[in-house]
Amino acid sequence: MATAILDLELSELPPEIRVEERYSKALILIRLDGKPLGQALLPVVGGRIGGDQLQETLRNAAGDNLWKSWLYDILEWDERGPVEAMPLATVAVSTRDRPEDLRRTLEAFMRLPDDGQEYLVIDNCPATDATKELVKNYPKVRYVREDVPGSSAARNRALREAKHEFVAFTDDDAAPDPNWLRSLLRNFTDPRVICVTGLVMPLELETEAQEWFECYSPHGRGFERRIFDGAHCNPLIVYPVGVSANMALRKSSIDFIGLFDEALGAGTPAVGGEDCELFARILRSGYRIVYDPRALSWHRHRRTWEELQKILQGYGIAVYAFWTRIFVVNREFSVPLLAWGWLRYKQIPELFASLRKQPGCIPSNLLLAQLRGCCFGPMAYFSSRKWLQEVKGEVNRFEI
Repeated sequence: MATAILDLELSELPPEIRVEERYSKALILIRLDGKPLGQALLPVVGGRIGGDQLQETLRNAAGDNLWKSWLYDILEWDERGPVEAMPLATVAVSTRDRPEDLRRTLEAFMRLPDDGQEYLVIDNCPATDATKELVKNYPKVRYVREDVPGSSAARNRALREAKHEFVAFTDDDAAPDPNWLRSLLRNFTDPRVICVTGLVMPLELETEAQEWFECYSPHGRGFERRIFDGAHCNPLIVYPVGVSANMALRKSSIDFIGLFDEALGAGTPAVGGEDCELFARILRSGYRIVYDPRALSWHRHRRTWEELQKILQGYGIAVYAFWTRIFVVNREFSVPLLAWGWLRYKQIPELFASLRKQPGCIPSNLLLAQLRGCCFGPMAYFSSRKWLQEVKGEVNRFEI
């Protein structure tokens, strides 16, 4: 049975909520005055979620965040700092031959408040003109083609093309909330903040694969605003920081932090890891990253089991490719201990639990897919560096 996705405002709860009868449960995003406070998973009976206890259940699920939000409103205090004029920003999405997903993203862009931002679509090595033709339907959006494959090359192109100091990134399988961009930008009042990430919720949970993805590897990082500083956290463990599908950067930071590593990322042999490597570089350089759940985006998880296995194997490759890069380039010799710790304290116990068929355990074929990826990760990084040189040589010859 599928799970309904609901977005509810505590101050305007209806007496009863109806969903399609095919849903057995509902994942509810809980808001107060538009601010995400928490989530709750509730059963659906006969297509209905209701009763006198609904509001109390959601208040309990929001927990301390509800009372903290109420207190901040009473004190008229904002943890992000004083309200300033909204800076101009560039919003960029990279894509490759997924026009239907991209259409949803662009429609979400059109629902953002108009603060003078520009929109870029970076079409990465397209096989057809479908994306270019789609973008023609959105006069506010500028189309840019990038022929070096990989999400890092696409994002680097967006940074070079951007007209404004702040560049917000999303993916073509995501749909930003209307308040997404403003929430990201409000966190740049501190000049030490180089990057801001936000909350990612599932757009749909219609299949078993999507349910397991959200259970095992969700993109969301909770409902507490957090500040990450390399002086107070391990810059090599960046999972809590967020994901590049919901992220904003200072463009000027590339002068001293650098661009994305184009040997990492989707579309390369390394499959991913480019956001982790950039986050680590920011923190190692003494700057800050803010995670703010008010910057909300909705992500469409892969729908089939085969896609899910491929994604998790890719995550394994990406993490170990990122760690290999840090070990080889930055001479960070604590990397083997991190890899051993992840294997001993997370992956092996999860695999044993799955093989013993303990309640609530992760399916073994998903865990094995990720383990296979971890084994391939180090060599994938070296293959990706060689591949990138060859690809750039071909692109340069073609341009000449």
